[in-house]
Formats: sequence, C-alpha cells, structure tokens
Amino acid sequence: MTKIITIVWLGLMVCLSACAGESTAISNTTQPTSNVTLTVSAAADLIPAFTEIGALFTQETGIKVEFNFGSTGQLAQQILQGAPVDMFAAANQSFIQQLEDAGLIIPDTRAVYAVGRITLWTRRDSPLIFTSIDDLRDPRIERIAIANPEHAPYGVAAREALQSSGLWDELQPKLIFGENIAQTLQYAESGNVDVALVALSLSIQSDGKWVLLPEGLHNPLVQALAVIKNTPHEAEARAFALFINGEIGHPIMRRYGFVLPGEEPFSTHD
Repeated sequence: MTKIITIVWLGLMVCLSACAGESTAISNTTQPTSNVTLTVSAAADLIPAFTEIGALFTQETGIKVEFNFGSTGQLAQQILQGAPVDMFAAANQSFIQQLEDAGLIIPDTRAVYAVGRITLWTRRDSPLIFTSIDDLRDPRIERIAIANPEHAPYGVAAREALQSSGLWDELQPKLIFGENIAQTLQYAESGNVDVALVALSLSIQSDGKWVLLPEGLHNPLVQALAVIKNTPHEAEARAFALFINGEIGHPIMRRYGFVLPGEEPFSTHD
C-alpha cells in the first residue's frame, strides 16, 4: 500500500507542477490541501463503486470529492449550461464526445474506464423467476421499470434489449421510466413495479434477485470520463481520474461487475 500511495502522490505532484508552468519551481502549492474539494458529476450506475473509490482517494491524498450522481444525459446538459464541475464520468462515451465537440473537456484526459452490463431485477420476496428476457412475457407482470432512454444510457440499453428480443412493442404499455438507473432500481425495491432492467453494478450490491442479460442484446455501454476545461482544480481532477483507472480503482470497479478495458465480460448471475 505504501508503494501505491507514493505513486499517487508522485503523479499528483507532476500534474501540479505541469499546471504551474515550467518556470515555476515545485513549492508548497504542489501539496494537496484539505480545503480542496472536487465536484464530480457521475452516472448513477457508479454510486456504490465511486463512493468507495472517492473515500479511499480522500484518505490517501487529502482531496475531498463531492459527487453529483444522476442521468448521464442530464448531467451533460448541466455541464453544457455552465455547471461548475471538475470531472465528468459518463455511462456512455458519446456524451464525453458531445462535450469535447463543444470544447468543454481537456482532450488528453478523456479515457474509457469500464463497460457496463444490464440485468433483470426483482425483489427477493417476488414469486417471479427469471432465466431470460423472454420471461417478461409472464402475464403476472403488470409494471416494468427502465431508465428513461431519452437521457439515460442504461435506458437506451434496456430499450435495445427489448427491441432485439421482439418485446418492445408488446411491453410498452407496462413500462415505467425512471429518471436515472438508481431511481429505476428504487421503483422495483419499493414494489412499485414488478421487475426492473437495471445496471449490474447496482444489482450486485442490492438485496434482490437478478439475472444478467446477454451483452449481445444491446450496444456496448462503453463508459468514459474526462476532466472539464477551466476547472480550478485540474491537477487534482487528473489525479482522481488516474486513481479510478489505477491499481486501487480497478479492483473496486471489477467487484461491482464492470468490465475493464481488455478484460473478459462478467458472466455470473445471482
């Protein structure tokens, strides 16, 4: 762990030195201070993983991290409208591209950090048993929750899965839309819907029954992040991005079911 901490600090010092300019010697300003707080907008599927990663980052660097979790599309719109954000972690890389096209990110900080998966989720006390997406035809099912595909990448993936299975038109009258993937899971946890199509990362940490859907049912949920241009904390934001994609962040992301670049897909189910 000492070696890891040293690497994190050295990386942070390099970032701070570069931001200060070549003519500025490394001074006390290269050390993170307790009053530095990063504002990170992140997709709702990242709540459990990023909460854990953020706490470890603060513990090891002294830099605080405040998260704004929500629908990727809505978070991107907030940034486009000038919201004060230091780093953005999207559930689909297309939204990072949108911000890059608008000149709102630092291009060399753009990085893929994971690929997401979706599941069918029900409460443990539900009489429903799922082995495949075709089980959504069960006449006992009255309400099905998905994230709103108008602005939530996991909602888009759910819609694609239903369409590729020939279920979209048939089940539309039963669909309830959550504002983001976390709210979609809450609908099912509360019993307001019978089943929900949600992120694997949220299913793993939940107290429900779930089955992983085949990745071929929808386009890959390639998730990417970037540091926002004009952040007053560029060095710290860069350090956090590296932390997520580093020796400490990767095992945590993997534990919540995210597929890391170059790795085999998560394939177990509960």
